Amino acid sequence: VSLKNASSNYCQIAIQGPDAIGILQKLTETELAPIKYYHFVEGKIDGVDAIISRTGYTGEDGFEIYAAADKAEQLWNKMLGTGRDGEEGGILPCGLAARNTLRLESAMSLYGHELGDDISTLEAGLGWITKLGKGEFTGSNAIAKLKEEGVKRKIAGFEMTEPGIARDGFDVYVGDEKVGTVTSGSPAPYLKKNIGLAFLPPDFAKEGQEIKIDVRGKRLSARVVPTPFYKRVK
Repeated sequence: VSLKNASSNYCQIAIQGPDAIGILQKLTETELAPIKYYHFVEGKIDGVDAIISRTGYTGEDGFEIYAAADKAEQLWNKMLGTGRDGEEGGILPCGLAARNTLRLESAMSLYGHELGDDISTLEAGLGWITKLGKGEFTGSNAIAKLKEEGVKRKIAGFEMTEPGIARDGFDVYVGDEKVGTVTSGSPAPYLKKNIGLAFLPPDFAKEGQEIKIDVRGKRLSARVVPTPFYKRVK
C-alpha cells in the first residue's frame, strides 16, 4: 500500500452559521436538510463537483465544501455573492482569529493546545471517540490502563471573574499551589466574557472551583464553569 498526499489538488471552503443552509441551498440541487451532522454527500455547487460535508469548527450549523483547487475562486465568489444578495444579515469572510473564538466558545479542541502527542484522548475529554470494545489498536492498552486508574488531569472550562485575558501556557493556581496550565484563552465576543480552557487535576476541575491565573505576573481570579460555553439552538 502506498499513500500520496494530494492535498494541494483540493480546496476546502467552510460556510458556517444558522443561515448557511439557506445560502448554500440556492447553489445546489442536492437537498441539504437531510444531511446529518458529521455526514457528507457528493453533489454539485454552482455546477462544480464537490463533497458537501455537514461539519465545521465553529459550533454552529454549517457545511464544508471540498472541490478541485482550481475551482476555489469560483466557489468563494459565488457563495459570498449569494449570501450578500440573499439571506438577512448576509455573509462575511472570517479570519483565523474570529474562527478561533468560535471554536473556543464551543469548547472545541485545537491541536497543539488541547490535543497533542503527549495528551491522551481521556485527558482531552474525547473518551467518547475511543472505543475500547472494538478490538486492539495502537495505544489501546495504555488508554485502558489510564481509564482504569483514572486521569491525573483533565480539560476544564473557566471564565475570568476580574479583568484580564488568560492565554495558553499561563499557570493556574489554587491558593499558592500551581495546579495546572491554560491551553486556550480569549475574549468571547458573543458571551461578552473572557474565557478559556485549562488542564487541571480532577479535584480542581469541578464547576464552581475558584482558581487564580498568572497573567503576566499578576494572579487574577477565575472560576471553573461547564462547557461548552456556547451551545447552538438546534
